[in-house]
Order: sequence, then structure tokens, then C-alpha cells
Amino acid sequence: MELAPGIHRIESILGPRPFSQYLLRGERALLVDTGVAETPRGVILPYLDSVGLAPEELDFVLLTHADVDHFGGNGALREAAPGAVFCAHIADAPWVEDRERILRERYGWYAGEGVDYSPDVKEWLRGSLGPDVPLDLRLSGDEVFRLGPELEVEVLHLPGHSPGHVGLWEPRSRIAIVTDAVLGGGLLDMEGNVISPPPYFDVGAYEGSVRLLQELSPRLLLTAHYPVMEGEEVSRFLEESLEFVRRARRVVAWVLEKRGEVSLRGLLELAGPQLGPFTAMENELAGTLRAHLWELVAAGGAREVSEEGGTVWRFAG
Repeated sequence: MELAPGIHRIESILGPRPFSQYLLRGERALLVDTGVAETPRGVILPYLDSVGLAPEELDFVLLTHADVDHFGGNGALREAAPGAVFCAHIADAPWVEDRERILRERYGWYAGEGVDYSPDVKEWLRGSLGPDVPLDLRLSGDEVFRLGPELEVEVLHLPGHSPGHVGLWEPRSRIAIVTDAVLGGGLLDMEGNVISPPPYFDVGAYEGSVRLLQELSPRLLLTAHYPVMEGEEVSRFLEESLEFVRRARRVVAWVLEKRGEVSLRGLLELAGPQLGPFTAMENELAGTLRAHLWELVAAGGAREVSEEGGTVWRFAG
């Protein structure tokens, strides 16, 4: 659907979740994210055809961050749009360009802490990635894409969910395309139920991204896995994102003080029911919990100790 002049939302379903990419079209055309390996041929290219845009006419492909469901379709899109300029933030570029590296570093670290993905999810992660595709342009934030006299968008650096997460801000219509930069109280299924935790890996950066969006006060907030939000819905969702951070901070500090020492697996077992319940990819809460433990370490409230079989955190007063 076209949400505003030149701004299109391309909707589909990914497993149990709603799933969206975006097309911005003026004199030039920009695609936001490529989905998983099968998304371009199954969803994106048919949508381009429906609006009369040949894939060869795509000028830019902007990858908002390094998660398989946001850049796994790069190979198929590069084949269909060989002239498009593929771009992502410099901090996420190494993962976007190297499938083995992202499987090892972004998704593989859980195993060392005893909170790994199930075998079927690991198989899905690998299968959702197409071939490696080199980027043409590395971004740092604040760049402007001038797509036409009536359509200019600014690149927002929105870290926290990933170091190099970016979004787009269209000031004329006050639309923010943020995909996974803010995640409320968790990811939703098609009925609007929270099923997965909101993974962020840097607490301060994530809070900063939410507050930047609060300052911009978008008229429309466009994400990858939630319905289109407008007006007060935007304000509530951004506040919900901050409230989850506050809850997680309290729970992690409370568990660590009561137990004196926790592993990530032990903390996940204790904190998960208080912050959830979550029924899909529950282990991804471990990244969020680890971020809060690191926050406590930085504040002097905890010590991180590497032991055989994983890491433990000890209460430090």
C-alpha cells in the first residue's frame, strides 16, 4: 500500500509474524530491506511490478541492520537489480557482507552461554541467508537521499538493537521508517500477541534511539513487525519501549542481588517469566539481559567472570 506520496509499505508474513519492507519512489527509487532469501521473488518483485517499477529501475537498496530477515534477500535483489547501490551502516557492514561471520558472531554466541537456538531455528537462520553480496556504500548517519524534488529522506543512526541500525526520516510528512530500532514490549504474531522478546544489545544506545524518535515525534512510525502506528499510537509505543527497558533493568538488578551470582542461563530462567512470557525465540532475551548486566558492571554494581562453561556475573554491592 502507498501510505503517503511516494512511500509504500510491502507487507507479508514471516512465520507467525507480520513482516514489511518499504519502497520510496520519486524521480529515483529506494528499497528499504530485502527480507529473507525468498522474500524478493515471492513478495518484493511482485509488488514492484504491481506499481509499474521494473527492478532495474531501483537506484538504492538500504539495509537497516544486520539481521537475516532484513538482508537475507540481497542475493536475489542484486540479481534482479544489478545497478542498484546497496548501502548499510559501517558498523553493521561486516555482518551484512559475510554470512558465516554473522552466523558466528550475531547468532552463534548464545551457544557458549548455554542458551542456544533450537536446531530447527538454526537451520532456518542459515537457510534464510542468500549468497554474500558486497556493499557499495557505507553510511554513518545524517546522509540525505534526494529521491526527487518532493521526496528527501535523512538517514538516522538508531543503534541498540544492532550497532549500525539505521532508519529514515521524511520531514515533510513526518514519517519515520525504523524497522527494528524500537521494539515495544516484544515482537508480535498476526493476532497482535507478544511472542518474542525485544532484543537489544546496548542499553544506553537503545534508550537514546527511542528518545531521539520521541523528540522527532513522528506522525507515522513504520516498523518491520508491527502495524502502521499514527499519532498517540506512536507515543504509546515509544514509551512502552522505554518501560520494557526500565522493567528489565529492575529485574536483572533484583535477581543479581538476591542470588549473589548468576549465569546468563540462570538469569534467563528467572527473568524470562517476569518479563514475558515469550513463546518464540525466547533465548533472544539473553542478549537484552546481558546488556543490562554489562550496564551494572560499568556502574560498579557487578563483576563479570569468565569460567569454564560460560560467564558468570557477581553482585558487587
